[in-house]
Amino acid sequence: MAWRPDALTVLRDKTVRQSLSRYFDVMQNDKPAKFMIAKKLPTGFDKEDSLEKLWALHDKLTVEYYRLEEEIDTRQKRLEELEAPEKSYLDLKIEIAKRILEDCHLCTRRCGFNRFAGELGYCKSGTQITVSTVFEHMGEEPELVPSGTIFTLGCTLKCRHCQNWTISQWFEHGEIYTPERLAKSVENLRKRGCRNVNLVGGEPTPWLEQWLQTFKHVDVNVPVVWNSNAYYSEETARLLAGFVDVYLLDFKYGLNQCAQRISDAPRYWEACTRNHLYGKKYGEIIIRVLVLPEHLECCTKLILNWIAQNLGAWVRTNVMFQYRPEWRADEIGELQRRLTRGEKERAIQLAKEAGLTNFIT
Repeated sequence: MAWRPDALTVLRDKTVRQSLSRYFDVMQNDKPAKFMIAKKLPTGFDKEDSLEKLWALHDKLTVEYYRLEEEIDTRQKRLEELEAPEKSYLDLKIEIAKRILEDCHLCTRRCGFNRFAGELGYCKSGTQITVSTVFEHMGEEPELVPSGTIFTLGCTLKCRHCQNWTISQWFEHGEIYTPERLAKSVENLRKRGCRNVNLVGGEPTPWLEQWLQTFKHVDVNVPVVWNSNAYYSEETARLLAGFVDVYLLDFKYGLNQCAQRISDAPRYWEACTRNHLYGKKYGEIIIRVLVLPEHLECCTKLILNWIAQNLGAWVRTNVMFQYRPEWRADEIGELQRRLTRGEKERAIQLAKEAGLTNFIT
């Protein structure tokens, strides 16, 4: 596999390694991925238990999970010496996710449709995970490359400038995968040298239950990267804790009116900031800030300042200049062109003024 030069030099970057220290350890098989620990944490529940009771048990086990992770990371316990329980913390997550699909509220829209009854909400996702492509991605952040990406169809947003619009809006047919088959794809990506498995789309959120089911069958150690628009519900954020190693989250807009106008995303700021805070609390985080033409003062500036003030100046942040007019961008006046050189320079200036010390462009 051909390696990008920066994918090798990043291994010696102390700032990056400090911000993603556990990810590097899992990537190099010095520590187990979170899903592997979750499969060893025992629990007991019945399918007749109420959702409220399941959530109470889940919140208790989340505390226990992170205690166990710390004991494993500090070599007080060895994962391979722990017995596989009849029911695990991961099984509990799967059961809760199934219940959510009966009244779907995986994303901020909270459509409330019963997906098991064939009802489709905003994302048009059913109950069988539909895959576009599976491949080794060489174009991600250097610490992720080569990244084992799995693109699924469907999305919880409708960004007028979406570069993956054929995937996100179901213009492709895709291919239905069983959890067992998808688990084999995950294992094959890792065995071919990928540093991680990158759950992306579209958007992974509509398929959370199926992803949890998939990793029940994965038997190799691989970091899970949740590559998301960050527009998911708080319930989804709770289920991701103890499952996701790296939260690779978009931060698109500083103002709700911009989010609504461009991506049809009501209550965007509230959802996005909450989920970034969850990501920092329960895993490690890489933030993608796509700079949009004429949105530097209303969006980019507010986002970068919020990151520095609430997540830390050291958080890995990708200030992205890759914007290009795609799909329906011609419907939004200022999005009909690429960034100017002045806008790129202004974005770098804003990142420095915010005090960010671990950003790339």
